[in-house]
Amino acid sequence: MSQIKKPLSKRIRNWAIFVIVIAIYVWAFTGAPSMVLKDSAIQALKAIFHGFLHPDWDYIYDPAGEDLLRTLLETLAIAVLGTFISAILCVPFAFWSARNMSKNRAISSLGKIILSCIRVFPELIMALLFIKSVGLGPFAGILALGFHSIGMLGKLFGESIENTEFSAREALIASGANKLQVLWFAIIPEVMPAFMSYTLYRFEISVRSATILGIVGAGGIGAPLIFALNGHSWDRVGIILYGIIVMVTIIDLISAAIRKRLV
Repeated sequence: MSQIKKPLSKRIRNWAIFVIVIAIYVWAFTGAPSMVLKDSAIQALKAIFHGFLHPDWDYIYDPAGEDLLRTLLETLAIAVLGTFISAILCVPFAFWSARNMSKNRAISSLGKIILSCIRVFPELIMALLFIKSVGLGPFAGILALGFHSIGMLGKLFGESIENTEFSAREALIASGANKLQVLWFAIIPEVMPAFMSYTLYRFEISVRSATILGIVGAGGIGAPLIFALNGHSWDRVGIILYGIIVMVTIIDLISAAIRKRLV
């Protein structure tokens, strides 16, 4: 059976897009400054790879001071508390922004705008702001993750509310239930599995974000990582990165297994 040829206009359009993309890449690379490796680049790369292949195993646990396990545990605590705070505080914003929860479209649109404004500020910017308010340490990291996650979780929660058909709501309203009873017995049970799934997904992202908050002094594994990088202690950098990889991988596997049971 012979293949059906695409119309000439579509083929011309596809080739035009291809040529434009290639032209953009060529223009970008021709205008870029020439890249020249320093004489010490090869030695630095050798030192980095040597540190990664021979990590500082003694840093994993040190009873007398700071070690990898303590800082990873602090990072995990920051992610847990930040996600928990945002999962609670974003619920009113989610119902506020859901279009099927309000007859007035302007009210839900205002809620969406507020959530978008909260999402604009990344975790590092929020951490710097909270450090000025509460000082250095993990508390600033918790507040930064919690505030930033309100915008994203509120958006996801609001979309799940909009996409849910509340069949039991009409029956409760017809039976004379008030708004609080309708919310508690008809709406919350319908959206709770989606809320839990999105919270776990956000927790996975928060763990990754918490690993870099220490770079600006907001607690967690980021502080010893930036100190090791500045001191060119590549064996310490290697063991820290290995620890982050193991922690994130385990959390992702556990979270994925739980989310499969919820959905």
